[in-house]
Amino acid sequence: MPETTDTSAVPQLTFGQRVQRARTRGGKTRAYVADVMGHSEEWVKAIERGTIGMPRLPKLLRLAHVLGVEDITELTGDDRIAAATYTKAEHRHLPIIKQALNRYELVAADRPAESAEVLAARLRRAWKLWHSADEQGVGEGNRSRIGRLLPTLLSDTRHAARTLQGPERRRALMAQAQAYHLAQLFLSFQPAPDLVMLSGDRAMAAAQEADSPRAIATAAWYVNHVHRDAGDAAEARVELAEQAVALLPAEDDPEYIARRGLLYLAVALSYAKTGQDGDAWRYWDKADAVARQLGDDYAHPWLIFGRGIVDGYAITMHNDLVQPVKALEVADALDLRRIPSATRRSYHLIETARAHGMLAESAAAVSYLQRAHRESPETIQYNLYTRSALPGLVTSGPRIVREDANELAQEVGVPIPA
Repeated sequence: MPETTDTSAVPQLTFGQRVQRARTRGGKTRAYVADVMGHSEEWVKAIERGTIGMPRLPKLLRLAHVLGVEDITELTGDDRIAAATYTKAEHRHLPIIKQALNRYELVAADRPAESAEVLAARLRRAWKLWHSADEQGVGEGNRSRIGRLLPTLLSDTRHAARTLQGPERRRALMAQAQAYHLAQLFLSFQPAPDLVMLSGDRAMAAAQEADSPRAIATAAWYVNHVHRDAGDAAEARVELAEQAVALLPAEDDPEYIARRGLLYLAVALSYAKTGQDGDAWRYWDKADAVARQLGDDYAHPWLIFGRGIVDGYAITMHNDLVQPVKALEVADALDLRRIPSATRRSYHLIETARAHGMLAESAAAVSYLQRAHRESPETIQYNLYTRSALPGLVTSGPRIVREDANELAQEVGVPIPA
């Protein structure tokens, strides 16, 4: 009997369909996959239905492991995953930041230490540079500005903490913790997860050695971000934040009040990340109450806690809970003028684009990404949602949307597969 070959086109499964096929073939329930992945069943359902796109490479590898898939192409099909697209892009200043963080200064520098007051002034300027919009005509973004300052700032705060004595040393340690916070922000969305962890740990160690509840609370906020992005257990993140809240004195001081609200927000974000809807909004309500206590016009000078970011992070929470319609309801009412930080405004605009992307509203998603780019080009350039979403936006939707997405991809350096 002659051999026959069927050359008709075979329908290609979507990523979500491949995930569902692997899950059912392995006899795993959505509840099981959600629990192991640290997400809700709604998240798994959204992945399978295509409401949420392919996750970033680290989470994609973890999902493959949970599903018992040895060859990742069983999930991705014939699609090629460009490392520069789905992983983290490297900033040109990263090598010098790595060098500064990995340097051990075992011999005291032969120079006088700067006073804690001088260090505090330098840090105020550094925070202003981080949060400010790009300088017109210069084209230097927030990471670039901070990248130039960080090596000497880290070295000088370390030297001061080793040299000064008494209350001045405690203040120098608090300055050192802030320098490490800036390092964490620079390293976010960079291919250096070990250094992000290192910066977080060193910031917390300096804050504890300074015996400052304010510094410890701030370090807990930033450590929370590190562990949440790494997918570590939510229970540990919540415990850390609640312990830090307990250390804050019940004083009518905005410095303490704002940090308390920030830590409530950290807990809310942690619970939202793992799909625990009720607990997430219970703690968001606490952060909201703190923001109302401080007043609508208040924003911490460098932590930026206030009305604006409490509302802004509600968009992220709804997204993580796979509630894009509710996320957009919050976004529609968000007053960006209450967020005195270009980097934060850009982030919340990106999160609004993510909500539109979950609803397959490509034109709106591209529009919000363009707005985010105008606010802070380097924020969007290194954002992982942006880098994973743009290739799909370039190849889908109306022609003008594809053209706008392609232009933006070229601006931020996201490669588009041929």
